[in-house]
Amino acid sequence: MINDDLIATARALPKIELHRHLEGSLRLETLIGIALEYELTLPAFSAETLRPYVQMMPDEERSSKRFLGKFAVLRQFYRSEQVIKRVTQEVIADAAADNIKYMELRFTPQALNNIMHCDYATVVDWVCAATKDACAQHDITVKLILSMNRHESVGIGELVLQAALDYQQAGVVGIDLAGQEDGYSGLPFSDLFQDAKAAGLGVTIHAGEWSGAANVREAVEQLNADRVGHGIRAFEDANVVALLRERGTVLEVCPQSNIDSGVVETYGVHPLLPLYRSGVKTTINTDDPLISDITLSDEFANTMQHGGLTLADVKAQTLTAARSAFLPEAERRALVAQFETWFNA
Repeated sequence: MINDDLIATARALPKIELHRHLEGSLRLETLIGIALEYELTLPAFSAETLRPYVQMMPDEERSSKRFLGKFAVLRQFYRSEQVIKRVTQEVIADAAADNIKYMELRFTPQALNNIMHCDYATVVDWVCAATKDACAQHDITVKLILSMNRHESVGIGELVLQAALDYQQAGVVGIDLAGQEDGYSGLPFSDLFQDAKAAGLGVTIHAGEWSGAANVREAVEQLNADRVGHGIRAFEDANVVALLRERGTVLEVCPQSNIDSGVVETYGVHPLLPLYRSGVKTTINTDDPLISDITLSDEFANTMQHGGLTLADVKAQTLTAARSAFLPEAERRALVAQFETWFNA
């Protein structure tokens, strides 16, 4: 259980989220509504009975297989423009309700499009439009990151990059390499990330989550990542930790997700604290709030109660997130200044 005072403190803090997947952030009640509207075949038709199929349960085995298995059910729901716009707006509303002031929300066009089979630009357009509408309704700024999977073809990655380039003026600020890390090198995608950087897009690479420190080195040295999604297994190699420190590469750490997927056992042994203390730039994120049944406030409170961080540490990592946002320099400086004002007040 989270200490009541800590969770209240965490909820009151203005926050930044750099690593949240749209596909892992849906509301249970919305899933039921979509299933009924589109007459989907589901294992259960109430929120509580559906929950074990899309969310990690307390007594469930913690493993990457179990964690990723939740997405098998979730992929059935992307049936129309209306659905995609609705879930995008709800994800942003939920983030704003948690006092998140700036968020970079990532999504995989292929995952949203595996039933409709329309072109990626259409799907990206829907998410961009819904994001703009949601930000106008809530006290939050949201930018978008498009993801491609390393276990899928480079051809798919090329389409994702083109969609990102086409929608830079509509809020797309970066691209991401996700998918099955173990057994799939990111090197076949290196030219795409070079092109993305040349065009002014930020680059974030999932690495050092389900495979070791060598993948973090690859992300930094070969794929020229600005940020690394997770990256916590860098701690297994002191040379990779030194590389992250020297390059100033930022880690998007998602503690509860790492526990739920079996990477670490508890907050108490999570590498976040030692990485942070070693001088690596770290940030705190949720990854998939639905699957882990958490908010960013929960993550902040848990890292303080069980992970050894202080409130000052959490604020410092939030400022690191502001400084590493995929924004033009003037906007990034303004974001940092706003958070410094809030925290000093």
